[in-house]
Amino acid sequence: MALIKATDLGVRFKLSRYKNAGMLYTLKTAFKPPTDGKDFFWALKGLNFEVEHGDILGVIGSNGSGKSTLLRTIGGIYEPDQGTMEVTGTVSTLLSLGTGFKEDLSGLENIFLSGIIMGFTEKEIEEKVDAIVEFTELNHFIDEPVKVYSSGMKARLGFAIAVNLKREVMLVDEILGVGDFRFRNKSHEKMKELITDGRTVILVSHNLESIRAFSNKVLWINKGTQMAFGDPNEIIERYLKS
Repeated sequence: MALIKATDLGVRFKLSRYKNAGMLYTLKTAFKPPTDGKDFFWALKGLNFEVEHGDILGVIGSNGSGKSTLLRTIGGIYEPDQGTMEVTGTVSTLLSLGTGFKEDLSGLENIFLSGIIMGFTEKEIEEKVDAIVEFTELNHFIDEPVKVYSSGMKARLGFAIAVNLKREVMLVDEILGVGDFRFRNKSHEKMKELITDGRTVILVSHNLESIRAFSNKVLWINKGTQMAFGDPNEIIERYLKS
């Protein structure tokens, strides 16, 4: 049974009706009903794929192709406007690492806040907090407010939280370049550990070698449209030739 199944999946967003518009245009159009063809664009349209337990699905495509929108739809942040997205099991999300932290709270406090938002109990978080703190290598900065962190420090904290507070399905968005060379290697090793313990992972990355190394399936999307789904080597070669 598939853990994740997309059937004719479509997600659309409303375009601004007032972008670069003058005052007269704004007044004329303010009360006109939107027309579907002009006021919306499809970020995803007609996607069909399945992810089973233990699969590592790599998602590739150029900037603006809809990769992050897909992850947010799987994570329940966006609702489909067409078709269905079925997700069985709990989901852990690494989306835009470092975003979503409360800037005035310390790194340690953000660990507990993030864990609670992910659905873990305080006791479950306490059992993992030492491992999370150790993995971040933030040392005394873990007790400082996140607003003094660099973007790299926030990303380390976000990665450490997500990979230690594990769920059945992990959604991973461009995290394999986190930190310096040594920490990137450490991140890669952690990802390998998650893969070998049977975790189901959806991985978005521009690093095609990482996709090739970790994934057993690849989904290629372009401008929201599914181009191919299947064997990583075959699809990556097709993508490169395109």
